[in-house]
Amino acid sequence: MDIFRAMAEHGHEQLIFNYDKASGLRMIIALHDTTLGPGLGGMRNWRYGSEDEAVADALRLSRGMTYKNSFAGIDFGGSKCVIYNDPDEKSDLLLRAAGRFVEMLGGRIYTGEDVGLTPDDVEALARTTRYLVGRPHKSGDPSKAAALGTYSSICASLRHVFGSAEPKDRHVAIQGAGNVGSDLARRLVADGAKVTICDLKPERAQAVADATGATVVPSDAIYDVACDVFSPCALGLILNPQTLPRLKAKIVCGSANNQLETPETAEQLRRMGILYAPDFIVNGGGIVNIADEFEDGGYQRERAFQRVAQIGERLLAVFRRAEAEGITTSAAAERIAEDRIAAIAQQQRYFVPQRP
Repeated sequence: MDIFRAMAEHGHEQLIFNYDKASGLRMIIALHDTTLGPGLGGMRNWRYGSEDEAVADALRLSRGMTYKNSFAGIDFGGSKCVIYNDPDEKSDLLLRAAGRFVEMLGGRIYTGEDVGLTPDDVEALARTTRYLVGRPHKSGDPSKAAALGTYSSICASLRHVFGSAEPKDRHVAIQGAGNVGSDLARRLVADGAKVTICDLKPERAQAVADATGATVVPSDAIYDVACDVFSPCALGLILNPQTLPRLKAKIVCGSANNQLETPETAEQLRRMGILYAPDFIVNGGGIVNIADEFEDGGYQRERAFQRVAQIGERLLAVFRRAEAEGITTSAAAERIAEDRIAAIAQQQRYFVPQRP
C-alpha cells in the first residue's frame, strides 16, 4: 500500500503505527480531520487478513467518523484505533499498552468500545489513558442508542418510500443478531413488524427468534428475503456486485459501518430503485449518546436519547437533498457534513490572541 497516497486521497492528517514488544500489541491509529475538534472513534480489535487490510480499515473507519460526527452536529473530528491482533489473544498487558499509546497523543483523540472489545476491556484501558468515552459510569454501552437511531432511521425511510412511518405489517430483514440487531428486532416486533434475522452465530439469531417470534434464515440467505427493508447490522462491505442483484427490498437501512463496497455502489442502488439510508447517519445513535458526556453537568440519558430519536428527521433532509440535486443519498449526506466542516474552517481564519 502507498500509505501517503491513501492518506492524501481522503484528507487524513495522521496515521500512527504503535508496537509494544512485551504484549505483542500492533495498533494503528488513524486521525482523519480535526477541524471540528479532537478525533472521536472507537477502538477495534479484529483478526485482519493482512497489515494492508488493517490499515485500509483504519483509514476508512476514521473518515466515516468525521462525517458521522459532523452530520450529528457534535464538535469532534474522526479517528479510529485498530488493533491488529487476534481477539482471542487479548490480554490485560496488551490493553494497558494500547491505552498508553492513546495517552501519548494528549487528547488529540478520544476512544472507546468497538468490535472486539468489551466494557471490561475499556476499564483496562482506563488504567493508562484518560481519553475514553462510553465507560459504564458515564454513557455506558452504546448499542441501545445505536438501535434506537437505526429504528428511527427505518421509520423515516418507510415514511419517505411508503408515505407512513409505521413499521406495523412491514417486513424487515436484519443481518446480524448482536446487541444492536437484537434490540432493533425487539423494537420492530413490538410495533407489529415482521422480522427475519440471521447471524454468523446461528444460536444468537435463534435466541432473538425465541424472544420475539422472528424468523431465522442462514446468513447467506438474508439477501434473498423478499422484504420492505434490508437492515445490515453486522460488519461492512456487504453491498457489492455479488449481493446487489439478490436484494428484494425497497430500502436498505442498517447500523453496520461501511456497507458499500465502493462509492459507485450507491449509484447502483439508486438505479435499482432502492432507497439507501447512509450508514454513518443511521448508526449515529451511539456517538450522539456518547457526545452527551461532554455537555455541561455531564451525561444525562434522557436528553441523549431524545437527540438520538431525532436522527430519522435529519435523515429525511438527506433524502430531500438527494432528490433535489439528482444525486445519491450518500453524496447528499456527505455534502451536508462537508458544508458544516467548511463553515467552521472558515471561522478559524480569525486570529484570537492568547491571554497573557
